[in-house]
Amino acid sequence: MSVSPPFKGLRPNGRKPKRTTPARWGIYAFLIITAVFFALPLYVMIVTSLKPMTEIRLGNILALPDAWTVEAWVKAWSSACTGLNCNGISVGFFNSVTILIPSVFVSILVGSLTGYALSFWRVRGANILFGAMMIVAFIPYQIFLYPLVRVFSFIGLGQSLLTIIIVHTIFGLPTMTLLFRNYFCALPPELYKAARVDGAGFYQIYRRIMMPMAIPMIVVAVILQVTGIWNDFILGLVFSGRENLPMTVQLNNIVNSTQGERTYNVDMAATMLTALLPLVVYFASGRWFLRGIAAGAVKG
Repeated sequence: MSVSPPFKGLRPNGRKPKRTTPARWGIYAFLIITAVFFALPLYVMIVTSLKPMTEIRLGNILALPDAWTVEAWVKAWSSACTGLNCNGISVGFFNSVTILIPSVFVSILVGSLTGYALSFWRVRGANILFGAMMIVAFIPYQIFLYPLVRVFSFIGLGQSLLTIIIVHTIFGLPTMTLLFRNYFCALPPELYKAARVDGAGFYQIYRRIMMPMAIPMIVVAVILQVTGIWNDFILGLVFSGRENLPMTVQLNNIVNSTQGERTYNVDMAATMLTALLPLVVYFASGRWFLRGIAAGAVKG
């Protein structure tokens, strides 16, 4: 005996909706205009970096190169000049990597540990500490520049690699704590209680339960910190010192150096090299970024 589906033979009333409505055309137009707005400068930068200067002087910035060359990229990396130094932007690249790795690692480690403590371990004054961190996270860091310069000068650090790493770690802690605290608050509290019943302590729960479940939020934290620290200019200019200038500061020096002919292809290649690492990190983990942001915004 066969049973027919309950809705078999029924047809929806009314007209079939149109596939293309004015609202949809408006969305398509907005997306196309936005894509062109952001893609056109990138296209100009890439095309200009692959042209020789003889073609750039012709003034047609949208034309494809007649003679494709990566000479500008090689020069930007190894021999572009900043004043009297012609070591290329590779020096700033390795300085930025040296600053980036410990700053990202320490800020995420301490921020996740603090966020975990504020979400499950109800210590005295936790709400006050969390509120203070939220306030500090949205205060422009330019306000703290002079006091920090005075403090580091007083304790004898001055401008050094350690100083810039400490500064980036400190400024990243409020945001990292906020992200991880919100994410951990959204997890079922039964996980924490069951681990406590089984005899797990503070660090065991953090290491074996919380952090493995926080992979999406860790990816979000890495993207935010890598982007912020790598693209920073003013903190690197103030605290790193001449021997540890990050890539952004060196790029500014290369672009603003005027010695003879202005080599626009080298400037564009140096700019692309500076932006390469954050772009790779973002595109490699974009879906995790959206997933982590949504998960961390569920509960505050």
